[in-house]
Amino acid sequence: MHATRRRFIAGSAAALGLAGTTVAVTALAGEGRAKPAARPEPRRPNVIVVLADDLGYGELGSYGQDLILTPRLDELAAEGLRFTSAYAAAPVCAPSRCSMLTGLHVGHAAVRTNPLGGPQGSLGDEDTTFAELLRDQGYRTACIGKWGFGPEEPDQPSHPNNRGFDAFYGYIGHHHAHDFHPAALWENGRRVPVPGNVAGRRGTYAPDLFRDRALEFIQDQADRQQRARRPDDGQDSGTGSGAAATERPFLLYFAPNVPHAPSRRLEQAGYASRPWTKANKGHAAQVSHLDTTVGAMVDLLRARGIADDTVILVTSDNGPHEEGRVDPTRFDAASSLRGVKRNLYEGGIRVPLLAWGPGRVAAGTETSRQTPLTDVLPTLTELAGARTPDHVDGLSLAGLVGGVRAPGDHRHLYWYRNDPFATPTSQAADGGRGLQVCEAVRRGDWKAVRFAPGRDRTVPDHRWDVELYNLRDDPGERHDVAAEHPETVARLVNLMHGSWTEPEPLRA
Repeated sequence: MHATRRRFIAGSAAALGLAGTTVAVTALAGEGRAKPAARPEPRRPNVIVVLADDLGYGELGSYGQDLILTPRLDELAAEGLRFTSAYAAAPVCAPSRCSMLTGLHVGHAAVRTNPLGGPQGSLGDEDTTFAELLRDQGYRTACIGKWGFGPEEPDQPSHPNNRGFDAFYGYIGHHHAHDFHPAALWENGRRVPVPGNVAGRRGTYAPDLFRDRALEFIQDQADRQQRARRPDDGQDSGTGSGAAATERPFLLYFAPNVPHAPSRRLEQAGYASRPWTKANKGHAAQVSHLDTTVGAMVDLLRARGIADDTVILVTSDNGPHEEGRVDPTRFDAASSLRGVKRNLYEGGIRVPLLAWGPGRVAAGTETSRQTPLTDVLPTLTELAGARTPDHVDGLSLAGLVGGVRAPGDHRHLYWYRNDPFATPTSQAADGGRGLQVCEAVRRGDWKAVRFAPGRDRTVPDHRWDVELYNLRDDPGERHDVAAEHPETVARLVNLMHGSWTEPEPLRA
């Protein structure tokens, strides 16, 4: 029985001391590098987690893209750590985001599917997000962009303000986030009009607003930290004039809805003359918008002198989409991997992941460690000096090699798919089984993918179609070798059974 979220957080605070207490941090470092020379104890880092929406493994230049321009993200890869085997927790957004926020894979998490024609899944009292854990340690926290859980209501348990975020600006609901020119967005507990998007006019592009809000948050936090470093300035302490200010790091969870469909970018700078469809031009522009936004964040961190005190993670919630007439094959959006969004083949779940932090993350390094996004929560809690809940499925990356401490390897990785939609490319990859329940497990080089005959996960094993791939020899999953390795198939299917716990009734 898992401890409740509130009970865990109370125990964490008691064990670790008052929120805001300075603790030593194990720095991220690049694979194969020696431990850096001794330096003054680093501050607990500011953390920015950038979660793109439907960004494919092959859509950044640092992962082989040569049509879409991503120079700023490529700079982050050159100056930091690039993961070549990072995995979203699910092939669609809601379960993937839930798992990243809570550190629980999709066989244990509260939200396991996108809405299936009923209410949208919610986080519950037994769930703990990384924002709650960092806020408990004195971090100022903000969520900007797409949330994706719970009802469109201000005072409900799944609202970002009730899940560890001091500030929220964006979309609460899953479907609302498909509108790039909304009439209103949520700002904490109230809906606020979007200027220019009324009476049929659609002049304001929501990702521009998210970029501006993110930069404002970073600017404000940099100002607070600089004031706190002045010994006689008590403006930020909240304890009255003359009191010593407490320097507090920040967490920004930045989740824009690009490059999700519809691919409506008002300006298609850099792509207008390309011989592509309007949708493909818009899609490329959306990826570049993400690129320039992250670049603006980095420029501001450097200008305010806090880049060395900040770690940025950039990743995606699942593989590339082909909705709204976007053609992922035009861009080799999944690289040479099989499948796209909604598939449990590698193209639907393997995602880019970059870690950047001057002085903390060794430049120009990469790792092939199998790294699910459930590892984000324990990584952030270790960096922040917070206690990690015992029951999470993720493992911390905070001491990633570099002579400091290698992270443990996962015994296996598990995925589940039950989605009411499929696209031509995802259907083709699945052999026409895109509307059937699907599970997958990876253990070492072996990966099993199996399909139920319909939407019922409880049917006996003999009714499932099971495939087996050796990803070392066949990363594109072209050659099913299940018939040659029945014992391996049986072991991996048993891992699927052991990875699943029955979910609680759906919370609206």
